[in-house]
Amino acid sequence: MAGKAVPNFVASRDAFAFANDWPSQPDLVFNLPLLGKLAGKVKIGDASNGLCGGMVSTVRDFYEAGIPVPADPQPAAGTPFYRYIVRRLFDSFDIPGGVVKYYTWMNTPEADQFLGARARHGIAWRTINEEWPQVRDDIDAGHPCPLGLVTVRSINPRDLGRCHQVLAYAYDLEWPTLTIRVYDPNTDPAAADDCSLSLDLSHPSETSPVIHNLGIPFPVRGFFRTRYDAADPSKVVPPPPPTR
Repeated sequence: MAGKAVPNFVASRDAFAFANDWPSQPDLVFNLPLLGKLAGKVKIGDASNGLCGGMVSTVRDFYEAGIPVPADPQPAAGTPFYRYIVRRLFDSFDIPGGVVKYYTWMNTPEADQFLGARARHGIAWRTINEEWPQVRDDIDAGHPCPLGLVTVRSINPRDLGRCHQVLAYAYDLEWPTLTIRVYDPNTDPAAADDCSLSLDLSHPSETSPVIHNLGIPFPVRGFFRTRYDAADPSKVVPPPPPTR
């Protein structure tokens, strides 16, 4: 068996102590000046749809910075920590390229399709041959790797919200079965260390279902490595108590 894990990363310790279950509230609220004197509040998004990408990026930020994730309860809207998670959510979308990639994969068949001698690679081939090597390289280099999970086949852009993001931090490969251990924001923190994705790597041109135990009600059709640009989380960490 071949395997590797990000050094000293434990999901139940190094991720959030709360799940991705937020009240119905705007992701962002800001004042928009109108006509010079009037001002209107603009509200963007709804946190009850989830902040998984922000939570995943924030957990990696803290790990890379060598700072423990605050053990505080879920932050309230408008607090610095909440705003940080929301900012990282929008960063994780990698607009426009990241959104286009989700949508393209949503419209990609499971298995390869052939038109004469020309093949259109399916979602299994792309996951196994293009994305998995990048995920492996990140973990081998000691970095947790954010993954975009494609859960639906649809031409409806509104279904983008059914996709999901997790953080890969370890893998085991007992050919042909690959198992990737992940931090899943939707899973109860008490079970955080038990989350995984697994798939058969031996037939990439055919349908290769991804088996998972994540806190989502959908199958996982495929996954890809999402773009990650580091951010500094130190400003949202409460200062240490004064020493006597």
